[in-house]
Amino acid sequence: MKKNILDYNFPQDLKTMSREELELLPYAIRNFLVENVSRTGGHLASNLGVVELTIALHKVFDSPSDKIIWDVGHQSYVHKILTGRAGQFESLRQFNGLSGFPKKKESPHDAYDTGHSSTSISAAAGMASAREIRNEHYEVVAVIGDGSLTGGMAYEALNNIGASKSKVIVILNDNGMSISKNIGGISTHLGNLRTSKGYLSAKKFIKNTVGSIGSIGNAIAGGLAGFKNDIKYSILEKGGVLFEELGFTYFGPVDGHNIADLINVMNRAKSLDEPVLIHVITKKGKGYKNAEKDPGKFHGIGPFNPETGALLKNTTGISYSEIMGNHLVELAGEDENIVAITAAMGDATGLGPFKKEFPHRFFDVGIAEQHAVTFAAGLAKCGIKPVCAIYSSFLQRAYDQIMEDVCMQELPVVFAIDRAGIVGADGETHHGIYDLSYLMTMPEMTVLTPHDCIGLEKAIDYALSLGKPAAIRYPRGEAVDSALCIDDKKFMSTHKPSVTNVRITLGNDVDVWACGKMFDTGSELVEILNNKGISAGLVDVEVVKPIDISPFNKDCKLIVTLEDNDVYSGFGMHLGSIIKNENIRILNFGWPDKFIEQGTYDELAYKYGLMPQQIAERICEYIEGKA
Repeated sequence: MKKNILDYNFPQDLKTMSREELELLPYAIRNFLVENVSRTGGHLASNLGVVELTIALHKVFDSPSDKIIWDVGHQSYVHKILTGRAGQFESLRQFNGLSGFPKKKESPHDAYDTGHSSTSISAAAGMASAREIRNEHYEVVAVIGDGSLTGGMAYEALNNIGASKSKVIVILNDNGMSISKNIGGISTHLGNLRTSKGYLSAKKFIKNTVGSIGSIGNAIAGGLAGFKNDIKYSILEKGGVLFEELGFTYFGPVDGHNIADLINVMNRAKSLDEPVLIHVITKKGKGYKNAEKDPGKFHGIGPFNPETGALLKNTTGISYSEIMGNHLVELAGEDENIVAITAAMGDATGLGPFKKEFPHRFFDVGIAEQHAVTFAAGLAKCGIKPVCAIYSSFLQRAYDQIMEDVCMQELPVVFAIDRAGIVGADGETHHGIYDLSYLMTMPEMTVLTPHDCIGLEKAIDYALSLGKPAAIRYPRGEAVDSALCIDDKKFMSTHKPSVTNVRITLGNDVDVWACGKMFDTGSELVEILNNKGISAGLVDVEVVKPIDISPFNKDCKLIVTLEDNDVYSGFGMHLGSIIKNENIRILNFGWPDKFIEQGTYDELAYKYGLMPQQIAERICEYIEGKA
């Protein structure tokens, strides 16, 4: 048994390991995970929980010929280790480094790129159908967590697979329940029985022979089927009955930290030519006491001290999420119609205090963004004032519901869009750089882009006063001037429910219109231009839709727009369409028309030319006729 994970040649070494070596391997993997994630940050608790499960998967199945699809994908670190990428873990989630999610371009073992929830079973259904169309032979395995099963898409896929009878193995990683020895023993016994040659032969005989005798035979077969159902309902877990009714053969619950049991049940699932669901019970943070004690903290965590679990970087300010949540608590104390809705991200979106203060007005609907939006519409239809706090990237999943259920009915739902813009290490599946693009196309929608803590509070006040759909987008991390939102309560109490675009300075050569987070970039840009002898003005864009052009300066020669959004479909393009008859040139700066990789904001901004000095150089070239 090798002590260092880097000494192995995975995945080849895994195939030849003895049972004793397999039992020791999880200790080495967990030590490796804690050591590396403590330096880079990442999703730790979920990966610690699937160590044995992932070992069994790669022992039984032959990746990449067999397709293993990880739902969401943040629990794929062990999979990456076992497919030969342990040597890259120092770069995990870093710019140009190893992704924290499955990426086909990174390895052929990553069968499907994921990052959002509840998609794996649908993808598996497609792969299984492709296998049958092409008459190929490989296994398709979808690994999905119990949290992801709150997404309706997962049930649509289960229903589709059950009806088609395609051979797909679904592994339900359930870390939300415990397993008793007795239940585990019964399920193991039933699993052994249901895949035994005698059982399968008898099942086939009943179906093909007894049922062919005529009306008497059909009656006998029907009676035997009813007897089978009686047994099933009396001994299977409730979840097992649900999956059986959807057309799956159900195995479980299985101890997700017992490698021998996992290998046994997976081999049995392989022997069947039908849809199978294996219900596996695991523990988040398994093997690292700090993560076991507080799995929520270690779900997604920055660099930390592996001994104490304490974060290495302590922020002195307050995040935009916290400002939103705290201000909503203040407003809800004055208005009993205000409610808060989240899609399984209550604490992360700053709604923890709201849940504590107003538990009967706090709704966590699970990983179900579409439901969250239409649920909010139903509340609003009956006089309630719902605030939906959802990450920008995840809100994309509810596009149709925002359009049809909220905007079309002009319902007063407020969307608190967290993590708008570039979010950093989670990369392209989590960057929120498209919300301006799709929200600005929606009739009746108001879109606000505050750039500091006071602006965010004013935006919330204003949005709740409108009586119509409104969205407020704000970035991840510490808020600008956040100390004001902690200390200057007297100032905050003077807020009036009105938000407009504000002219900060006036310039004759260049007018910089900066949205939200980009206001600071705009301030630096204006200073650089003025120092170069170019007269530059600045507009703080807090209202993106309907576009407020009251600060418009007709005497200016060039307008420059800055936004933390896709540049080809955001604020700048809309502003340009409005002023096209004013004989004023316009330059739009934002993220290019591509999926932006992982990296810090500054690293990515530098790569794509969005640092203040780089923008200034492009403006100078444009003015000089060189661009």
